[in-house]
Parts: sequence; structure tokens; C-alpha cells
Amino acid sequence: MFADRAKIIIRSGKGGDGHVSFRRELYVPNGGPDGGDGGKGGDVIFEVDKGLNTLVDFRYRRKFSAKDGDPGQKKRSHGKNGEDIILRVPEGTVILEAKSHKVIADMSGDNRQQVVLKGGRGGKGNMHYATATMQVPKYAQPGKPAQEIEVLLELKVIADVGLVGFPNVGKSTLLSRVTNADPKIANYHFTTLYPNLGVVDLKDCRGFVIADIPGLIEGASQGAGLGHEFLRHIERTRIMIHLVDAASFEGRDPVDDIYKINRELENYNPEIAKRPQVIAANKIDAIYRQEGVIDPVERLKAEFEPGGIRVFPISAVSGKGVSDLLYYVQDLLDKLPKEKVIFKQEYFPEDALINSDLPYTVSQDELDKHLFHVEGPRIERMLGYTNLDSEKGFAFFQRFLKDCGILERLEQEGIKEGDTVQMYGHQFDYYK
Repeated sequence: MFADRAKIIIRSGKGGDGHVSFRRELYVPNGGPDGGDGGKGGDVIFEVDKGLNTLVDFRYRRKFSAKDGDPGQKKRSHGKNGEDIILRVPEGTVILEAKSHKVIADMSGDNRQQVVLKGGRGGKGNMHYATATMQVPKYAQPGKPAQEIEVLLELKVIADVGLVGFPNVGKSTLLSRVTNADPKIANYHFTTLYPNLGVVDLKDCRGFVIADIPGLIEGASQGAGLGHEFLRHIERTRIMIHLVDAASFEGRDPVDDIYKINRELENYNPEIAKRPQVIAANKIDAIYRQEGVIDPVERLKAEFEPGGIRVFPISAVSGKGVSDLLYYVQDLLDKLPKEKVIFKQEYFPEDALINSDLPYTVSQDELDKHLFHVEGPRIERMLGYTNLDSEKGFAFFQRFLKDCGILERLEQEGIKEGDTVQMYGHQFDYYK
């Protein structure tokens, strides 16, 4: 099965919690704190595997998680770091944030491996919080939480040249003639349901990669048929070959076909429509010529060559004219910049999730407008670890509230000096 799109959920590992313990040994009556640090959570890493050409492995499993870090132990022992998870994808896979469709990573070019989600940092054990005035700290730092997002994986083929055209115009036949590719060929619409790639080797030339993009139809740019499934694969191509049926076997007008295809490209992505184009007028050995009727190849040349788009009459079956077409395309490629089309990162998970990894609620009491409730799983956990009776512990908790944006959120809700904040059985008076 060929699969070029998949939606999955990825989760990094949570950092292990710091440990609270005190040295207890014979003849050492007042041993100090010796709680160790928690281990770092595992990362989610994407890696290019040249042996893969589809995303089918992600069709039957939805969630992928790295391992959590282990908590710290007594005797200053560090918790074990969580194991990373490595997700192997074919070259050309673009990783997008599922809701915004912004690019997180493009696994092509020099980018063979990328950390997409970092594991949470391990929390510090209580051995770090001993001071001259606080010699028995009874709190430790919780590990940083895991990060979790839904991503969309899209495989966009990596080819120098895209072969486009309406169904049944001979794209697969041409590809099989000029490369070692073995596409399925039959006289049915949409025989090709996924892109076929092949390498064109020309004498005294470096050659190029060509992709047979499945047949387009009108409305493809709006998703008609399998429009979006097909169109994404021409986003990396540097040149487009428009293949048309010059013999009009199915009653199609080849000139009109070119305009329709260009309109779909323009609607999908205007930048793609501006790339160099070549027209291959196929099936010339089947053209029925009549007196007084303009030759279809001459019509194509008269319509498009004044605008700089060359027209090559070819027969994909016999090979006539194909060599001239390929050498012209190679010359065009040699004149174009050598850089591949790489999609730049637009979405940075660590920045986007900096606040969302700490869910909490802030609400004003319905009966007492001077009372505010703050709740959330990590706040409850922090209260369990923190000794609020000590000056050091209370200052530590205040920093936590500030760093998480909770104090700012209280101010947005309208809290005033002297108002009360309630958190899981604890009450504090609010002062700036």
C-alpha cells in the first residue's frame, strides 16, 4: 500500500521528579539532605530512512511516546533518563502542526534527523536547596511535564521535474520509456493513484529525477477528485512538463487542457505556476490530419511559444521526439539554481507549548468577589512537595506561580491587593 499522508500524536517523556530524603547513617545523627535529581524525559526524534517510500507505518498506529525519566533517589542518586523514540520516515516527509498546518520540520536535503519534541528536564532533589538558614529542606522540584502535539505527516516527492497532465494522456508510458520505473499502465482514468519516480540518464549529462504526478481534473486545487493528494507532490519540482493528447483521442482540446492545468496550479500555489514549463504534445503518430484543419501541434506552438513555453511533438510509445524533449529539460535545469525546494520551519513546539504544558484554571468566586480559586494538577503536586511554612519554600512556590504565568492571569481576572487566593485547602493574601 502507498500512503503519503498520516496524522499522529507524538509525546515526549516527562522529566523525573526530584527526591526528598536525608542522610541517615550510624554515628551521623544530623545528616543533611541527599535527595537526587530526576532523569530527563526522552525526546521524539524523526529520522530519514532511505529504505522507505511511504508513510504506511503510521496508518495503523496513532500515538507514539518517548519514555519518562525516572525520579531521583536517596544518596544523591540521579534518576535514569527516559529513552528517546526515533520515528523513521521517507525522505521528503514534511511534519506539520495538525491544526495550523505550519511546518515543524522538512525531512529532506541535509536534514536527516531532527528532534521535534524535547523531553522534560528532570527536577532537582532537595540536596540543592540546603542553605545556612534552611538546612533541612523538605521539598524538591517536580520534573518538567511531557509535551504532546498532533502532527500531520505529508510525503512530498523529491523530483527535479514534474510530469503533469489530465488522466490518460500517456504520462506513465513516457516515464516507463525514459526511466527504469515500472508504473502500472492501462487505458483507464486514474490508473496511477500515487506518484511514480524515475531517474533519467542522458549521455554526457548528469541526469535528473522525474515524477509522474497522477492525473489532474478541474477543481483539483479545491480538492476535487484526489486533487490535494496529487498537487502536493509538485511543490518541490523545479520544472513542469505538461503532457497533452495531441491526437484528442477522448475529444479533449490540448490547448484548453494546458490552460486548465495552469489554472489549477495557480489556484493551489501561485509560486508553482511561475516555474518553467515545457509542453509535450503526445500521440503525434495517431493524429488524423485533414485538409483545412490546423495541425494540433502547430496550434499549441502558436498559442504558447510566443510566451516562452516550448512545445515538443512526441510519441511516448515509439520514442519519437522524446530525446529532444529530455535534453531541452536538462539544459533548463542546468540554468536554474541548484538548491532544492526546502520548506522552512514555521512552528516551534517548545515555544508554542511553553504555557500549554501547565493546565490550570483561575476563577473568581461567585459569592465572594474578593476570593479567587486556582486549580490544576501540577499546582496540586507542587503544593505536596513544597514546605510553605519555611521562608525558602514559600519563596520557591511564589517563583513557580510567577514563572507559570499564574500571577499574571490573576491580575487579568481583576485581583486586587488584600484579596484571597485559594489553592487546594491553602489560602494566601495577595500582595504585589
